[in-house]
Amino acid sequence: MGCDTLRPLNAAPIASLRTPGRACPLRWSYPATIFASAPVRRAEVLYVAGGLYGNVHALEAISALAARETQPVTIAFNGDFHWFDIDDESFERIDRGVAAHCALAGNVEVALAGDDEGIGCGCAYPPEVAPETVERSNRIHARLRQTALRFPALLARLARLPMHALFEVGRLRIAVVHGDAGNLAGWRFDRQALDDPGQADWLRAVFRDSLVDVFASSHTCAPVFRIFDTRGGERAVINNGAAGMPNFAATRHGLITRIAASRAPVAAVYGAELSTVRIEAIPVEYDAPAWERAFLADWPAGTPAHESYWQRILRGPDLEPVCAAPRRIALG
Repeated sequence: MGCDTLRPLNAAPIASLRTPGRACPLRWSYPATIFASAPVRRAEVLYVAGGLYGNVHALEAISALAARETQPVTIAFNGDFHWFDIDDESFERIDRGVAAHCALAGNVEVALAGDDEGIGCGCAYPPEVAPETVERSNRIHARLRQTALRFPALLARLARLPMHALFEVGRLRIAVVHGDAGNLAGWRFDRQALDDPGQADWLRAVFRDSLVDVFASSHTCAPVFRIFDTRGGERAVINNGAAGMPNFAATRHGLITRIAASRAPVAAVYGAELSTVRIEAIPVEYDAPAWERAFLADWPAGTPAHESYWQRILRGPDLEPVCAAPRRIALG
């Protein structure tokens, strides 16, 4: 059990990989400077809930958690809220629930609603990910698309979702993205990428050009929180991993990012304070037995989702919280 079980940095340019599941359209890219002039929304309590993955029970748990807050809550579902929800009822419930809040596109949603040829699931998997994993993800997405095509109005709404949003909590400017600071499906906010000294120049440029204090993302499905000491002050990247699946070994809860000056209504898994604002990973204690039954009803043994995800759903991935917890890195 350790810190090196999740995939490493995508060293190849993200648009250079052309096979389905590894491909990423150039139109999914954006410059870091886009955040410097983006409209800002003020929030007292900000939840960033990426990677719901079609888990209706996690959606309910997030709503219940927000109801316990003493200040107004803004919930940003930053993509991949659809995935396992292939039955019509779940698909509609997820879409309806997310639409009531700030919904941002993930690769799953853009690939569902778009007409890009040859991108498969749109995950932009790097070379280190096994071909079998990529192929299963493409099959999961193809099955989900069969469901989505029965809801043309919902697909039209998904096609209009923005790729990012900018918030202000206290004195912090927070960019909520799905992937990273340059691409909807980017992997540079992966834990091992953030810890790679070779990424220091890119990170310095991103924080300088974006005028952002904190980036909150999710795409890699693996949590991490890093604080960077820059010439302009403290900056941070936090990735909540998955709101709708376990993120650590021997756990059965999801994880979301909470950013607020006030204390959370539940104990955080880990966190830190920047400019008097708390940035924390808090658990999503959904009804795990009910979710597991629902998953098996749609994805029994022998299906691609069962092979790729069942053990994680049941026991969590081979990762300890200490690996994802805040670590300070000097960027200069």
